[in-house]
Amino acid sequence: MAVPMPHTAPDTPADILTKRRQRVQSAETGMTILKALARLGGAASLTAIAAESEESAAKVHRYLSSLTSEGLVAQHPATQHYHLGPEAVRIGLAALRQCDPVRMGEAALLRMRESLQVTCFIAVMGNMGPTVMRMEEPSLPVTVNIRPGSVLPLVWSASGQAFLAFSEDAELRAKAHAEFAAATAEQRSFIGGADPVGTLCRQVRAQGGAIVRDTLLAGISAIAAPIYDARGHVAAVLTALGASNGFDTRPEGKVCTMVIHEAQAISTAMGYADA
Repeated sequence: MAVPMPHTAPDTPADILTKRRQRVQSAETGMTILKALARLGGAASLTAIAAESEESAAKVHRYLSSLTSEGLVAQHPATQHYHLGPEAVRIGLAALRQCDPVRMGEAALLRMRESLQVTCFIAVMGNMGPTVMRMEEPSLPVTVNIRPGSVLPLVWSASGQAFLAFSEDAELRAKAHAEFAAATAEQRSFIGGADPVGTLCRQVRAQGGAIVRDTLLAGISAIAAPIYDARGHVAAVLTALGASNGFDTRPEGKVCTMVIHEAQAISTAMGYADA
């Protein structure tokens, strides 16, 4: 005679909700451990990962086993340390391919335009020099001959100075020296010292960004800060520009603070981690 199977009551809505929450919590814990491993440089011991994620070693070990089975984590056979696995590498590479500083900086340009009421743009380094790629202007824009596609000088524009000071590029330095030598005496008077280009770069780095007042265009001031990619290279420069008589050029002022903050936020989104 067949033995009747025990009857299992269907899950109630409350049971379904509880299981769903457990799955979400499990996924969140797994991501917390994976991000902890990434913060530790991509390779670390179980003890270090547990400490970084603020979870018990036993719990972290269970999750690392699951992450290993999915290829997101791998374990070195000699050291027993865990490191990011091939699937994590594929995810990272896919994310890097989407890192376009111009596209990722669009929201920052809009915020700066609305908050500061100044012209804002992102420039990248082109074959001819710093080139404006995306630009946002306030309702009453300042009349300047700068548009998307415009190429800016290295020494006399805030954008160029930011590229020059933060790039550590010997070729850029050579171009800057040639540009300074070809400038008028009035322009050269803005930068003094036996090594004017080096002096300029040190000043810009100390400020965290480039600040110019009437050096490129009379009556126009600008502030620029670098946007870094995941490798720590300057991928683009974020710039705010306005009429000098109403433009705050103080390093601690609202404009400089916001430009640097927004550039840092874009850099973080690009995968840059400032050591």
